[in-house]
Amino acid sequence: MKHYFNPMSRGVTTDWMLKELDVPHEQIIIDFSTGENNSPEYRKINPMGKLPALVDGETVVTEVAAICAYLADKFPEKELAPEAGSTERATYYRYLFIAGNTVEPAFSLATFGIEHPQPSSAGWGDMSRVLATIETLTPNVGWALGKQFTAADVVFGGLLDFSMVFKLFEASPKVADYVERIRGRPAYRETHGAFINMGGSSE
Repeated sequence: MKHYFNPMSRGVTTDWMLKELDVPHEQIIIDFSTGENNSPEYRKINPMGKLPALVDGETVVTEVAAICAYLADKFPEKELAPEAGSTERATYYRYLFIAGNTVEPAFSLATFGIEHPQPSSAGWGDMSRVLATIETLTPNVGWALGKQFTAADVVFGGLLDFSMVFKLFEASPKVADYVERIRGRPAYRETHGAFINMGGSSE
């Protein structure tokens, strides 16, 4: 497997996922400063010119949640996904998809002081609904699915961590505690050096 990555991209999340799995792969760093992500060679892999991307033989996977889900299913013995067809799997999907489909778009607009003119027509609604949903989905103890840490925590928890570091929202005590649990994981600490240096994680 080849993981196309830059430590200052969303690829930090898939790098973390790979470290949680502890599986062999080739890490290929794409240099933003030279525009390597927009090179014809890389655009053949991901026409968006975005990171991360995972190439597994003839299979190309882009988008953070898709890569994490693919990896969790490829290595079921690592138990980073609930059993297919289980009720836990449905909850797991919710966490995977809400991060990129709902939370990130709302936060991205808010960063620029933009509010959707018709919240009822936007998939993420408005910020008050997004924050209420984050609060509801954040576990009081343990992980998104209970005792089992999964790719749902990498994707959902990883986005909350990023959003706290860059002050995209003010986390409640419950959310802050959950993110602190995430920041204590060895694989997180191995892959999030830049965040730790920014004060995003305690020593």
